[in-house]
Amino acid sequence: MLCEMRVHGYFAPLNAYFRDNGHKLTNMSKSMEPSGNTEDERCLIGVFGDSNINSPDSAESTVLNRCKGRTHYFVYVLAFFSALGGFLFGYDTGVVSGAMLLLKKEMNLSALWQELLVSSTVGAAALSALAGGYLNGLYGRRVCILLASFIFSVGGLVLSVGPNKEVILLGRLTVGLGIGIASMTVPVYIAEVSPPHLRGQLVTLNTLFITGGQFIASVVDGAFSYLHHDGWRYMLGLSVLPAVLQFVGFLFLPESPRWLLQKGHAQKAQQVLSRIRGTTHVDEEYDAIKTTIEEEMASPGGGPVLCRILSSPPARRALIVGCGLQMIQQLSGINTVMYYSATILQMAGVRDDKMAIWLAAGTAGTNFLFTLVGMWLVERVGRRKLTLGSIVGTALSLAVLAIGFLLSAQASPPVTLHPVGPILNSSCTQYRFCEPCMLDPDCGFCYGENGTSLFETSCVPVNQANPEEATMGRCSNASQQQNSGIFWAYNYCPTRYSWIVLFGLILYLALFAPGMGPMPWTINSEIYPLWARSTGNACSAGVNWTCNVLVSLTFLHVAEYLTYYGAFFLYSGLALLGLVFILCCLPETKGLQLEDIEGLFTTQLCTCGDAGPSHRHYIRVNGGNLNSENDEDSDDESP
Repeated sequence: MLCEMRVHGYFAPLNAYFRDNGHKLTNMSKSMEPSGNTEDERCLIGVFGDSNINSPDSAESTVLNRCKGRTHYFVYVLAFFSALGGFLFGYDTGVVSGAMLLLKKEMNLSALWQELLVSSTVGAAALSALAGGYLNGLYGRRVCILLASFIFSVGGLVLSVGPNKEVILLGRLTVGLGIGIASMTVPVYIAEVSPPHLRGQLVTLNTLFITGGQFIASVVDGAFSYLHHDGWRYMLGLSVLPAVLQFVGFLFLPESPRWLLQKGHAQKAQQVLSRIRGTTHVDEEYDAIKTTIEEEMASPGGGPVLCRILSSPPARRALIVGCGLQMIQQLSGINTVMYYSATILQMAGVRDDKMAIWLAAGTAGTNFLFTLVGMWLVERVGRRKLTLGSIVGTALSLAVLAIGFLLSAQASPPVTLHPVGPILNSSCTQYRFCEPCMLDPDCGFCYGENGTSLFETSCVPVNQANPEEATMGRCSNASQQQNSGIFWAYNYCPTRYSWIVLFGLILYLALFAPGMGPMPWTINSEIYPLWARSTGNACSAGVNWTCNVLVSLTFLHVAEYLTYYGAFFLYSGLALLGLVFILCCLPETKGLQLEDIEGLFTTQLCTCGDAGPSHRHYIRVNGGNLNSENDEDSDDESP
């Protein structure tokens, strides 16, 4: 059972306690050092019954080798093939924006069908992520990853050969099912096979592959945007290649040793753990996992796992933290930026489609590079500090984006030409500036440009069948517009403040990517006890995808009613609310064994942010929780 104690002042009584109860204290001398290093302060007390335990010197060597020694290459192989699921996740969510530009022209898609093709994948992912918890518990992590990669492959093939929009919708739904299962299984698998001192980096590798997939997708979009026919087939179908690679790789890779031990396959679990660690000396880690599982099985409780989570205060608090982090990640606007980056740049005044796509590829590249920074920092500064710094930067950069749009709105060019004729009854003729005209989805801004000055500007109805031109007049023929010096702006206004919005986008991704991008997934893979890990991750992934749908489907409507700068000020405010939640509720999990982290949630939720390996010492004992400060804390039934 896990208990927490402050070391200073308790060393002698603690020695006497364990000596009197037949246990031996190992390596406490390191915890007396004032360095504050987590790995030097932590220790585990093994309970071996009648067995003898090694000398303090050899025990110290074992702990040091476990935590600081060379890591066997096999764990990196496991992490790489697992993270291919993250690459597929990122590629599919990133490639759709460019593919839709070609699909809507080639298949003459209505706005409803465009929304269906984008949101169907996200909706299917939300449902399969929730189902993934049950599948993980029943069939294991390895089988679920194999299933996800198989579904990816089938979906990619359907998309690449789809003859009509109905078949493409089926392919998008199929791919969504694979994304949902992979999004909640991969972080759990990597966390369960990783050593404590590398767990944060290796789980973050999954997010690095997600952002890498989004970057590759944006480059593929840019490359195939020059094909006027069937370019979208290559964009959507290329996901088959990494899916097949992952499927073939996992045919030869093992199951999680923790899941095997939970299902009673003790000998196989020890063999897999030895293979992953590259040594047969894994008794200490194996015994710690086994003891935890035996205690969980011996504890009373039954029924659905979710009901058990809600009735267990530590697990319930962990679920609140995990779901809260995933909600904050989405409500701070990340997928609005990723899905609509090209559109946002056009809104800011970048009028060339191909230029907007390539600039969006640059923002995706920024996301990828700064996720590398997060991977480097996670085991150096810890999860909590990295997440706090990231959410503060996210709120500030969203404010910069909002200011860029606000300046553009204040400098909005006036309407100088008021056409007469059949469009006189249109609401578009009521607008006197480009900004309100642009916010009306039925209107567009037609203007002439001479150097840096605009002339003969007008607000006219948009052609609903082809938003790239007006219903009539100078801007009704897209192919002749630019040759005559006439331009059509739909969803944006010409402005000199585009650079502020581009700077805000890059700043947002540079500050979001190291912390708020990977940490919700990393922390969720760590904080649940083994019996609740699959269901807890399934619930938090479901919250992530549900909020993803909510934000992505409402962004354009929110921008219409609140203006673009109002929408980004709203996201900035939501990020600040998230800062309060993280500051109060998120504990530090850096350097702790997965079996030790449950103890961080034995106190009230509003104080768990103060707990962490830099403040507490986690000591595994046999029998129950020994709390040196307040024995009643572990029984606290508050959230």
